[in-house]
Amino acid sequence: MNSNAIGALFDWDGVIIDSHDQHEESWSKLAVEENKKLPENFFKMTFGMRNENIIPNFFSTWIDVTNHREITRLANRKEEIYREIIISDGIEPLPGVQDLLRSLKSEQIACSIASSTPIANIEAVMSIIKLSDYFDAITAAEDVSNGKPSPEVFLKAAEKIKVDPKNCVVFEDAHVGIEAGLAANMHVIAVATTHPIESLGNAHTVTENLKSIDAEKIKMLLR
Repeated sequence: MNSNAIGALFDWDGVIIDSHDQHEESWSKLAVEENKKLPENFFKMTFGMRNENIIPNFFSTWIDVTNHREITRLANRKEEIYREIIISDGIEPLPGVQDLLRSLKSEQIACSIASSTPIANIEAVMSIIKLSDYFDAITAAEDVSNGKPSPEVFLKAAEKIKVDPKNCVVFEDAHVGIEAGLAANMHVIAVATTHPIESLGNAHTVTENLKSIDAEKIKMLLR
């Protein structure tokens, strides 16, 4: 491990892309398929969480929440619906993403995705937005046992790119993700895609979008 190397770890939804609406639609379609109703304020309360945590905590009126096979079935079906929507409708990277990734690549700063999203979802989107060449690694839902706010996903991502966690910057939009990045002892940059900027104060740095961030700014933040 190069003790001087810098790493940039990116959450996926709300940082690289904004698929808030597509996720909300996929949960709604799942509810229709199951002939059930979603809890009130469901999507706002669960954003950034893994399906395996969401379903037992919020769907006790749908299923026996100790039935792991049923939890897995619902979790997988929801993501299938999501991918169908994405492939049908298409999607674009968020403002500033491509320029930031180019800047990081030009300075040889290693980049990794660090997300609670299933790998199949990331690959489906990546085939549309064509940014795979900018990432040295992907850490996804299948790589970790504990979802955010556990720091596991960020620590695994740093390990994959062989960068000391203290030299990593985390890009996040969700409150649980900010907590995870702080718990990993990394510099957290929060992007106000999903939540109001004034609610992101726990992060070290907050920004409306990634247009104002480049490799030089990241080097400065980590000094």
